[in-house]
Amino acid sequence: MEEVDKILIHSLRQAGTPVPPEVQSVRDLTPELVVEAAVRCLRAVRPALGAPLSPLLPPGISARFRLASDLAAACQELGFGGDVGYQTFLYSSEHDTRRLLLFLVEKLPRDESERGAEPPGKSGALLRAIGARIQEQLGTPWVPPACRTARLQRLQGTGQLRPFVTCPLVLPQSGGPPELQEYFGGAAPPVPAQPPLSVGTPPSLLEAHATQLSARHDWEAEWGGPGLASRLPPQEYVGRKRLRARLRALEPLRQACPPRPQGPPPGPLDPAWLQEAFGAGGVGGFGGALPKGSRFTRTQHLTHEQDPQILLQQIQAAAETLHPSKSPEEDAGARRAGEEAALEETLARLEAEIEGCRGEVRDAQLSLTQAEAEVRQGRLVLGGREDALRLKARAVELLPDAESNMAKLQLVVEASSRRIVSLAGQWERHRGPLLAEYRHLRALRDSAQLESSRRLSEIRSLHERSRSAAAEARRKEELYKQLVAELEALPRDVSRAVYTQRILEIVGNIRKQKEEIGKILVDTRALQKEINSLVGKLERTFSVTDELLFKDAKRDEVVRKAYKYLAALHENCAQLIQTIEDTGTIQREIRDLEEQIEGETSAKPPASLDRILSDCRELREENALLAARARHA
Repeated sequence: MEEVDKILIHSLRQAGTPVPPEVQSVRDLTPELVVEAAVRCLRAVRPALGAPLSPLLPPGISARFRLASDLAAACQELGFGGDVGYQTFLYSSEHDTRRLLLFLVEKLPRDESERGAEPPGKSGALLRAIGARIQEQLGTPWVPPACRTARLQRLQGTGQLRPFVTCPLVLPQSGGPPELQEYFGGAAPPVPAQPPLSVGTPPSLLEAHATQLSARHDWEAEWGGPGLASRLPPQEYVGRKRLRARLRALEPLRQACPPRPQGPPPGPLDPAWLQEAFGAGGVGGFGGALPKGSRFTRTQHLTHEQDPQILLQQIQAAAETLHPSKSPEEDAGARRAGEEAALEETLARLEAEIEGCRGEVRDAQLSLTQAEAEVRQGRLVLGGREDALRLKARAVELLPDAESNMAKLQLVVEASSRRIVSLAGQWERHRGPLLAEYRHLRALRDSAQLESSRRLSEIRSLHERSRSAAAEARRKEELYKQLVAELEALPRDVSRAVYTQRILEIVGNIRKQKEEIGKILVDTRALQKEINSLVGKLERTFSVTDELLFKDAKRDEVVRKAYKYLAALHENCAQLIQTIEDTGTIQREIRDLEEQIEGETSAKPPASLDRILSDCRELREENALLAARARHA
């Protein structure tokens, strides 16, 4: 069992239990280590069971009993089939502890997917260290600022916190024109010197890195979907996308700008047209399609037809509000309140007039739209009537010479019919080859589309496989680095051949034990078959003898006595066989009890008994203390 204990303790250390180096067997494990190992294994196997449990034994006896009972219930819920209770953790024997820990270690996840996909290597160790530090900080109670020590001030103080301020960075890039490479090589400042303050370098780098990752993920998503479906090279796809974006951006400008004047352009760009298009022309700066200015300026433009005297008074009132004359504070406050009321009234009136003007404009636009629709309808009706009038005028002109005109019309109709028949024949002659060629081209197009779709699906699958292969390669590379680091951390003085020899010896012993167990099982089966055959033979012999004696027992008194003796002998033999079976069962129970006695003896029961008695005394003291507090309360 020594090798088993070493493997078990090594597994517990890998699960996160801080087992001291001097502990080499299960016999040396203390109740604190057993509880911590069980809790950490439960958290690794099923976090929902192990999260509410504490890995540290509390100082109170009643709290220890509660924790041990909850831990035993969690082990039973996990599927442990043995007898488990609070005594298994607080006063357990070596045999019970080994069984429980072996069960928990066998339940531990064996691969990366069962461990929650925790990254291996330095990144995994860093994440575990960060999680442990966060858990430690979360477990630290909050302390008022006046009572904090230096360590708590570092943990809970806000003196070291700074705002997250970033600035754009110019990062060197590979490729591009030589002038750009020359700039990056000599003239560009280094990245740490670009932020105005040194504390802004990490936030700026984080922002630049997040921007690059986001752009890369967006491009992969874009190219994995619409990019592959477009069947274009990446450069051509990006160029077309940029062109579409420019066209969408220029379309509102084209709609907002007025049409250019007819005639030859005076130059590359007409300044008058640009001034009119972008709102620089017009009286008072209000002309053009894109007028600029504040809301007050546009309000003045909408109400320019008001009385100039009223506008002058409003401007003077606004100027006096902006630059009040020096007066006592009471007069200034009253005058300011009156001016504010007058301005609010004027503003409300102007807004009402603006809304009225907007309503009139909407009504005028609606009326104009209706009038344009009526004009278009009238033009359509007028065009149809003009066509009918021309047709009737032509018919009236042909009425005087109706007979000759009818004959001419008949000749024209016959010629048109013959021409239509000849054209139909020519069309049929041309239609057959064209229809066959159309069907052939359509079949080629369908097959090309199917082939293109198949290749597109293959490309997507290859793309996904390449991603998964790259991820698998990165994972294996990290695992390789972790294994190399663990190999370098192992002691060099221990030879691998020693461990290999031990493993081979253990495997050989297990193989021999299996062979011995197999032989014993074969002998047991053979003996059981022999017993079954003898029992069957005895039953058959007794049945035949019983039948023969029963026939003669009616006529002969001696045979009747022999029959009674035979029945008594058979009953005694059955009792003897049952007694032998009970004796075997009792002997097996005795052997089991002797093994349990040996296990309990090896577990040092006097020490466990002393610990139980001391815990019992402490529990009584706690109960008495609680009762005294209850009486005082």
